[in-house]
Parts: sequence; C-alpha cells; structure tokens
Amino acid sequence: MTELLTDRDIEDARLAEWTVFGKSLTRTVELASFPAAIEAVNRVADAAEEADHHPDIDIRWRTLTFTLSTHSAGGLTQKDVDLARRIDSLVGPS
Repeated sequence: MTELLTDRDIEDARLAEWTVFGKSLTRTVELASFPAAIEAVNRVADAAEEADHHPDIDIRWRTLTFTLSTHSAGGLTQKDVDLARRIDSLVGPS
C-alpha cells in the first residue's frame, strides 16, 4: 500500500495553486474558452493515464476543478503531489 502523506509533507510540497480539502487536493482554473478547457482536460487525461492515477475533473463551461486523492490508500500520497505538479505544468498558473 502507498504511504499517506502527513500535513507537513503536503505543506513541504509547496503546491501553491492547490487547497487541501479533507483527504483531497483541489485546484480550480479558468481557461479562455470552453474548447481551451476541453483541450486542457485532454492533456491532463493523457498525463493521468501515463501515471496510472486519475483525478476527478469537474467541467463548468471554461472552469475546471481538479480533485486528487489516492482512494485505495484513504488519503493523500506522493502520487497526488506528483500529478498535481504535472497538472500545474499542463494548465499553467491561475
């Protein structure tokens, strides 16, 4: 089983664009248009497949909310931090 991160581990990860909510990390980003949002979702989908770790993605017109948690471990793991960083690189700053 993958090891759960401590609050300190998550703080040390310095995920400035992300918020800890319960046992999840969340980030909301607004893109220029609906097609741009879908393109971002497709880039994240490819990265998630590559990592074999999949975020929940809420699509509201041009606003995307990503939620990460390692459900099999019951909380946040390094997989979530790694994918959060990858998402940041794919969608850019808020």
